[in-house]
Amino acid sequence: MLYSLLLNQIIRTGHLIVIDANQQSHNFGKSGTGPEAVIRLHDKNLHWKLLVNSPLYLGEAYMDGTLTLENGTTLRQLLRLFAINMVSNEDSIFAPFLDLIAPIRRFFLQFNPPGRSLKNVAHHYNIDSKLYRLFLDEDLVYTCSYFRTGEESLEQSQLEKKAHIVAKLNLQPGMKVLDLGCGWGGLALYMAQVADCDVTGITLSTEQLKIAQERAKKAGLEHKVRFFLRDYRHETGHYDRITAIGILEHIGVPQYRTFFRKIKDLLTPQGVALVHSIGRPDGPGTTNPWFRKYLFPGGYAPALSEVLPIVEDLFLWVTDIEILRLHYAKTLEHWGKRFMRNWDEAARIYDERFCRMWEFYLYAAEMEFLYLGTMVFHIQLTKTIDALPITRNYMFEREAALLEQK
Repeated sequence: MLYSLLLNQIIRTGHLIVIDANQQSHNFGKSGTGPEAVIRLHDKNLHWKLLVNSPLYLGEAYMDGTLTLENGTTLRQLLRLFAINMVSNEDSIFAPFLDLIAPIRRFFLQFNPPGRSLKNVAHHYNIDSKLYRLFLDEDLVYTCSYFRTGEESLEQSQLEKKAHIVAKLNLQPGMKVLDLGCGWGGLALYMAQVADCDVTGITLSTEQLKIAQERAKKAGLEHKVRFFLRDYRHETGHYDRITAIGILEHIGVPQYRTFFRKIKDLLTPQGVALVHSIGRPDGPGTTNPWFRKYLFPGGYAPALSEVLPIVEDLFLWVTDIEILRLHYAKTLEHWGKRFMRNWDEAARIYDERFCRMWEFYLYAAEMEFLYLGTMVFHIQLTKTIDALPITRNYMFEREAALLEQK
């Protein structure tokens, strides 16, 4: 089996048994040294496909049922085994060639003009909202939670995240706020409720827009919170505060200068922006091909080294950076458990193959944050040196006050 050439190099901790399409059993690693898993391949083409591009074809094979789990193995166990053993960019014999052409590939994969951005967002966010209700919190927040202790429920951790953001922004009553990539409106509505702000939220998802507008009307906040289907490049006006929570991953590096220049142009002189993004700690890279094909076309989690030079060149003040390390792993663990409990309902909305795709997505993403260095960063930006208090104490005091209100 050609795939053995790769697995012999990778599996050093734990034990993997692969039963190939010829019914032959292959052992990798050593039992008792870590996670253990048994998988069966039902398609002989996988013997070479998994060697050539395992990140893509492993997920596809699981979705299609041409790779199945044996002896009580769970997908989470299997992905944990691979994650623990994975060395960045060395899981394919073609890695040196991919490194050589990586800058060219990155440009074309992340080139997101307005039309392409609209199409990419629709791919993931215009699916039936009933699916998201099966695993998200009640407020439909689809970004990393914030865990003050690590023991919070999903609902409490998402509330803590919203309070954390409001505190960092030093929001005051009457301020005009722009929420870039507003999702289903949870953060925008929260800011209006707890800080008495005037909020504009924009999204490229028609499904998210519809629900956000319905929620604003139901809450009696349509006079304070408005949502629009709009590309960030087309936004005008001036805002005291701007939030960009989870949108940078969908922008693409070629558009970063346009994105941050737009933020600067939209901010008032004393304005403050907060950018929350998934990031990578090891410099520029590319998106996992399975994630790019099935979940987030055009998506990319940047390194800070790709963001900060542009911010500096635009003469924006970086007034605070926070790295959230294990928060998204915990968030995804909650999402995964909820999704698995609601598998049958998800299958009724779509089908079993879709469910296997979503399961693979949630568990693979969790492993990225647990073992492979992926994290979330917050960058706080201002146009002037004195837009915020000179110490960070205001954040902690405001956050505590907000959480006491509940």
